[in-house]
Amino acid sequence: MPMAELSIIFVNWNSTDYLRESLRSVYANTHNLPFEIIVVDNASPDGRAELVKLEFPEINLIKSAENLGFAMANNLGVQHSSGNFILFLNPDTRVIGPAITTLLEHLKSLPDAGIVGCSLLTSDLALDTCSVQRFPTILNQTLSWEWLRVRLPWLRMWGIAHLFSRESGVSEVEMVSGACLMIKRQVLEKVGLFSSEYFMYAEDLDLCYKVRQLGFKTYYVKAATVVHYGGGSSKQKDARQWATIMQKKAVLQFLRKTRGPVYSLIYKLAMGAAAACRLLVITLLLPIALVIRRQQLFYLAFSKWIAILRWAAGLDQPA
Repeated sequence: MPMAELSIIFVNWNSTDYLRESLRSVYANTHNLPFEIIVVDNASPDGRAELVKLEFPEINLIKSAENLGFAMANNLGVQHSSGNFILFLNPDTRVIGPAITTLLEHLKSLPDAGIVGCSLLTSDLALDTCSVQRFPTILNQTLSWEWLRVRLPWLRMWGIAHLFSRESGVSEVEMVSGACLMIKRQVLEKVGLFSSEYFMYAEDLDLCYKVRQLGFKTYYVKAATVVHYGGGSSKQKDARQWATIMQKKAVLQFLRKTRGPVYSLIYKLAMGAAAACRLLVITLLLPIALVIRRQQLFYLAFSKWIAILRWAAGLDQPA
């Protein structure tokens, strides 16, 4: 068996069905490329990781006795990998066509590249604007609203103009999503792998930031396409709210690390103000929701921003 040129690392937590589909898509669409697959099971409560090994005996399944979090589990996978290039791929993804090969070709051909990312699609095959982003600031976080982003994609604070450009090829961006992120091993080792202080969320932006600080660039490869179903293990309402707060906490941690405690405190206060404004708007629009029978949508939005307001006020901290 030829030595792997590319190591593909999955971190699984209760996403076995998604993972199996993702693995099938990798094998079906990735040809003439020696690769290995490492699956790190993060102590999934469902205990179904062995089913994946039975269906795909060639993968390297690493079963952690505890939930290490996304960053440390990926680092564990890296320790068991051998490729000169590493692809971090979420289990709730589906590779479309030669996406992996396309990413690798561009990563190898761009001497100043440290990281490359792809075009992510949502489950209904719409463009996911989280494929690329700018590093978080108070402004782009408090004004983060999908409706606004897709209508004003050219605003610099979003950093998503390349997603809507008619031009193909590659574009330099600040960060790409960790749902599908390919990096040169030598670059990853120089920056010290993922930062383990993040349990989940913000690991990708922290990694892109460290790579940028090292003098390497991050590129978006428009021709490479991957479907990202999103939230494979966070479908219930309580889980979604928990994930939302964890995301805000992770951004707060990143801003404290990169911009200092004062800036991060202002960010938290600004998120509280933004949540209060959103709640006021949602309340005013509730009569319309009742007329058009969209109460559930408004209820979910209301619950989300209540959770963010409570977090910003220090009233509710997720475990």
